[in-house]
Amino acid sequence: MANTRPLVAVVGRPNVGKSTFFNKIAGRRIAIVEDTPGVTRDRVYADCQWQNHRFTLIDTGGIDPNSQDALLKQMRMQAEIAIETCDVILFFVDGRQGMTADDQTVADLLRRAGKPVLLVVNKIDSVSQMNDIYDFYQLGMGDPIGISSTNMMNFGDLLDAICAHFPDQEAEQEEDQAIQVAVVGKPNVGKSSLVNRLLGQERVMVSDIAGTTRDAIDTRLTDGEDQFVIIDTAGIRRKRAIQYQSLERYSVVRALAAIDRCDVALLVIDAQQGVSEQDSKIAGYIDQQGKAAVILVNKWDAVDKDTGTLEAYSRQVRQQLKFMEYAPILYISALTGQRTGKVLDAVRAACAQARRRITTGLLNDVLADAQAALSPPSTNGRRLKIYYATQQAVQPPTFVFFVNDQTLVHFSYERYLHNQLRKAFGFEGTPLRFIFRERKKEDD
Repeated sequence: MANTRPLVAVVGRPNVGKSTFFNKIAGRRIAIVEDTPGVTRDRVYADCQWQNHRFTLIDTGGIDPNSQDALLKQMRMQAEIAIETCDVILFFVDGRQGMTADDQTVADLLRRAGKPVLLVVNKIDSVSQMNDIYDFYQLGMGDPIGISSTNMMNFGDLLDAICAHFPDQEAEQEEDQAIQVAVVGKPNVGKSSLVNRLLGQERVMVSDIAGTTRDAIDTRLTDGEDQFVIIDTAGIRRKRAIQYQSLERYSVVRALAAIDRCDVALLVIDAQQGVSEQDSKIAGYIDQQGKAAVILVNKWDAVDKDTGTLEAYSRQVRQQLKFMEYAPILYISALTGQRTGKVLDAVRAACAQARRRITTGLLNDVLADAQAALSPPSTNGRRLKIYYATQQAVQPPTFVFFVNDQTLVHFSYERYLHNQLRKAFGFEGTPLRFIFRERKKEDD
């Protein structure tokens, strides 16, 4: 089923404090907050709760009605899509600056939407400033609600007003079982184009300017019986390529945080550029965090091909990403849609493997066969003994081996056990974690 939480869109012209409000309500810093107009370019979502009401809050880029700048025009389009899809609109204006012609233009746009609109006068930092809200009656958008996003003044009244527009919510919704999918990679490799292709709509801004996507953006998607949350992220650049401005650094941090919270990471690589050092670093971070992964070689349609081109390219990818040999490789074109229909199937499969549990009995049968085929190593006359193993956790599958002496575990034998478990159980798409614990046994 699709997400049934009401959607609440925060809209208004640039720099009226929308993102500050969004972050305070969401309870964590999700939207980028700076004094530069146009910082929040895309729609950013967060699931929120007030009293017994659950809803999804959408932050949007500021609407600049008259700008002809390409990015600002796309920001306006993103805000318009949010307006179309939401259930309640929060129309933010600046109480310090007072009403502007652009506010009137935005108000006209919102009236045409035919949705419930709450007029929110922000930057009212004290009760003595409440008189500043009355000028906004001229907008014809109902009674203004004065708030301060900075000190959270009147948040309770505003949240009550928002929830008054929701249908009655009965029992608590079931815990979200959607698969969280982070789309990551260097800037300008086609991540946003892929997200739009998967979603079938212009959900994320697409341009040929590297770094267009600054925020990590969550979008829900239902495919068959399965739900997904697709997280589009800012491109992750090399550290030395990052200008030491808070905005650029914060985008990278958010992209890494998207990997931290995902179930499956889609690593997008530019087919024309091949695997770069930065691709390897991103892949390393995915593996380090224990995340299931699928490698997507995008722009495959632009590569000149001959007999054996795909096989040769796959060998190159495997050679440069040796530590991620478990991840399947898909050759796609987000531009033409070539093989993009297989992406969600690969995500399902990888997630299922990452969540897989092996019974202790079956695990130890495989372990016994592995030791019979290749005896554990010995050092200075002492041989490694593996008494038994058990699966401790999933995502990633984590196995604990009880041994006589941890120092006798050679890397080569640990890798051999990895390979034997993969041979027996598959685990395609997910890393494995091994933990060796000493267990003293009588008559060792």
